[in-house]
Amino acid sequence: MEKLCVGPLAAGHVDITASATENLRSIAAALGRSVQDLTVIILDRPRHAGLIDEVRATGARIKLISDGDLSAAISCAVQGTGIHAVMGIGGAPEGVLSAAALRCLGGEIQARLRFRNDDERRRAEAMGGDADEERVYHTADLASGANIVFAATGVTTGDLLQGVRFFGGGARTHSLVMTYADRQVRFVDTVHMFDRERPPSVRL
Repeated sequence: MEKLCVGPLAAGHVDITASATENLRSIAAALGRSVQDLTVIILDRPRHAGLIDEVRATGARIKLISDGDLSAAISCAVQGTGIHAVMGIGGAPEGVLSAAALRCLGGEIQARLRFRNDDERRRAEAMGGDADEERVYHTADLASGANIVFAATGVTTGDLLQGVRFFGGGARTHSLVMTYADRQVRFVDTVHMFDRERPPSVRL
């Protein structure tokens, strides 16, 4: 799935059918800053060589990631992460999850399916999907519910969440829970005690 993700301030100002250059200019205008002040996350894949060259030519900064474009999509909709957009092709299931999170946060995703082979196309058709690669899916198309709940827990430390931290007799996790209907975003810091008979000392 080809994706373009932005936060609340840039929502409604981008178009996945336009060039990366045009979209970066639109994002910069919506945020009241220059293109050179933007940071874009792109998956580090050979297929993105042209996209990376185009974004670099605009003067925008690029953060290449090996995986995890779901957390990247959330980061662009949360102030303080320093991420302003996500561009490129990644997994379709992650695109749907990103849409759910971005609806809760007021951000936007636009997406188009990109099939690697005929088997993927047939699978999409069998699931009742539209195999038209020119169709643009918007946030509400991918996550259309009125009672969306999104939850994620960090495995490794990133821009948004701390990874799992183990200690003697337990572990500590950092999670994000969002609800669309209630307009709530919660960060949850949890201590897991593995042995009830010998609980660990909890350090704040």
